Amino acid sequence: MWALIGPQETVSAIGVLMQMTALVYVFPSSLSYGVSTRVAQELGAGRPERARKASMIGAVFGAGLGIAAMAFNLWARAWWGPIFTDRGPVLKLVSIALPIIGLCELGNCPQTAMCGALRGSAQANVGAHVNLGGFYGVGLPVALLFGFWLGLGFVGLWMGLLAAQASCAAVLTMVLVRTDWAAEAARAEELTSGEQVLKLDETIDDKGEKENSKGNGWALRTNTLVNKV
Repeated sequence: MWALIGPQETVSAIGVLMQMTALVYVFPSSLSYGVSTRVAQELGAGRPERARKASMIGAVFGAGLGIAAMAFNLWARAWWGPIFTDRGPVLKLVSIALPIIGLCELGNCPQTAMCGALRGSAQANVGAHVNLGGFYGVGLPVALLFGFWLGLGFVGLWMGLLAAQASCAAVLTMVLVRTDWAAEAARAEELTSGEQVLKLDETIDDKGEKENSKGNGWALRTNTLVNKV
C-alpha cells in the first residue's frame, strides 16, 4: 500500500501538528544555546569537570522539558486542533497523533540540549552526523515501514519520527558519557591559540642599499597566521 488514506486531511493534520512541534521546540532550543555557551566558557577557562557537569545538567533539564512537553501534548488533544480547523477528519488525526508527538519530545528535548553541549565543545559535526543518521538512517525507513508497508498510514509516519528521536537521544547520551573532557579542554586551548611570525629580512645589494620586494624600503617576509585547528 503506497498511498495514504485521505491525503488532503493528512496534509492538513500534519500542518496543524507542525505548529505544535514548532511551539514546543522553542524551549529545548533555548536551553541548547545556554548549554552551548556555558560548556564553551568552561572549556575555554580550562575547567573540564565543570564543562562535563554543565553538559549533564543540560541533558537532565532537557529530559525534564521532554516530560513537560509530553504532558502538554496530551493535554492539548482536545483543543489544539480546533484552533486551526473545524474539519472532523483533520481533528481526529490531530487528536490521534498528539500523544505520539509527546513521546517524540521525550527524545527531542534532551537530544537538542546535548547537541548544544557538543557545539560548545567544537563537536557540532558529531551532532550533525548523529541527526543525519538518526533521521534518514532510522526514522525514514521506519516511517516507510509503518506508514506504507504495514498500512498504519498517518500514524506510521509519526512512528518514524519517534524512532529517529529515540535513536538520536540514545547515541548522543553515549557520546557525552564517553567524552574526555580534559582532552576537550586541551583542544579548546589549541583551537583558540595561534601565532603570527613577522620576520624582518634586510637585503643588501652590492651598493649597500636596503630594498624590499616593492623597491621602496625594508624587505618584509610575513608568515601568515597559523591556526592550529
